[in-house]
Amino acid sequence: MDIGLSLSRNARRIPEKTAIIYEDRRYTYRELNQEVNKLSHGLIHHGVKKGDKVALMMKNSDTFIIVYYAILKAGAITVPVNFRLTATEVSYILDDSDASVVLFDEEYASLIDQATTKNHKINLKITTGATAINDQVLYKDVLQDTTDDPEISVDEADDAEILYTSGTTGYPKGALFDHHRVLHVAFNTSLILRINPDDILLHAAPLFHSAQLNLFLVPGIYLGCTQVVHQNFEPQKVLQAIDQYKISFFFGVPTMYNFLLQVPDKEQYDLSSVTRCGYGAAPMPVALLEQIMKLFSTDQFYNMCGQTEGGPGGGAFLLPADHKEKIGTGGKASLNTEIRVVDDHGEDILPGEVGEFIIQSEMVMKGYYNKPEETAKAIRNGWLYTGDLATIDEDGFVTLVDRMKDMIVSGGENIYSTEVEQALYRHPQLLDSTVVGLPDPVWGEKVVAIVVAKKNEKLDYAELKAFCKDHLADYKVPVEFIEEQEIPRNASGKVLKYRIREALVSNRPVNPHV
Repeated sequence: MDIGLSLSRNARRIPEKTAIIYEDRRYTYRELNQEVNKLSHGLIHHGVKKGDKVALMMKNSDTFIIVYYAILKAGAITVPVNFRLTATEVSYILDDSDASVVLFDEEYASLIDQATTKNHKINLKITTGATAINDQVLYKDVLQDTTDDPEISVDEADDAEILYTSGTTGYPKGALFDHHRVLHVAFNTSLILRINPDDILLHAAPLFHSAQLNLFLVPGIYLGCTQVVHQNFEPQKVLQAIDQYKISFFFGVPTMYNFLLQVPDKEQYDLSSVTRCGYGAAPMPVALLEQIMKLFSTDQFYNMCGQTEGGPGGGAFLLPADHKEKIGTGGKASLNTEIRVVDDHGEDILPGEVGEFIIQSEMVMKGYYNKPEETAKAIRNGWLYTGDLATIDEDGFVTLVDRMKDMIVSGGENIYSTEVEQALYRHPQLLDSTVVGLPDPVWGEKVVAIVVAKKNEKLDYAELKAFCKDHLADYKVPVEFIEEQEIPRNASGKVLKYRIREALVSNRPVNPHV
């Protein structure tokens, strides 16, 4: 079994069922498979061989899905690239992944041209636009007329994806997955989230990210679901799509849910078709989750607590029933997964203590591409050391409290930013916030909160501090509040804390456009 075969089978099994809806375009499973095969044959005709790395820098679209499956059917390895990156960052990923081909949206033509100036590995650049610059070629000119499946033998053990980590602590690393690992993410997700062929899924989070790609797109195609694709996350359009297409399962990162709550006329949309919701990729404040449950009029929420290196299906899940008693935790081990929280010596911690969250699962990456030393640090004795600090209670429920590199040590006390952020999210005037530690000559580090006010609200910092003191121990209360229009996040919703710290230490403004 391989990922591309699931599409081919559904093209034969349910040929006339709607597979993809993107803007005014619809594809049945037969039509989608034909378009994928045309491109796959085109890539093979242009020299793409089994095992080659093919990068794609594209926003969500029908073409993204066609490109993704075409690469895999050619026996090549997909390298999705974050479309928000700079030319320097893209250049690093293309070189690091050994990509020989890159496909991209027309708006990134100049960026790709710049990013590949000194790259001698890339021999084919394909733009999906109507015009090409320099040595780029047009997508339409690569397509072949052949609609049959390529005669390329692809096995579960063959490599399928190099997914670059979020890069919240520096340059990203490429997590390598074979077809077996990705398919097991699909199987696990389908069983845990009860995804079935009758579901209608909405892709509003970026497909280049492992969560939307492996947790939803791949299972959706495997099961034969109908999938609605949005190029960008626009809160009002998401509510409209749920109402129009009767979306049955919705996934979003906490920031997306937060913005759905800000839609002025949100009550006018019929959201009753949504029977389940998922969230993950970043910590979900309990106060925000409670509001979202009211918006969707359901308590059928799933917390997916994992990371790119974990597939991201290997990790913890908090099921709907567990939200009643364990809301705010990450949950228990996923299917086919073992989880532990350990100290510096690799020994299990006691309930109430803080240690490192580690995972063992066949969904975990093979390793970091071309980085044996980094792989050896991350995977030890078969366990993935995530770098996430967590607690585990008597019932085995894990709660993430911080990244190891983001923990604040002030006056000898460990302060976990997630706890402070949870308290801030309860303030009625705050739209968004994050917490970092900055150097302090007396205490070592001081707690600093970056805050964003809701529309037409004016923040009183003294009142904010007093509010925090009602919910936190004195030493955890931020000593400084910095107001911004936006919190710098990556496309998966994770806060780029290292960039915030660098900016503030250098007395530079926090740049929200990263």
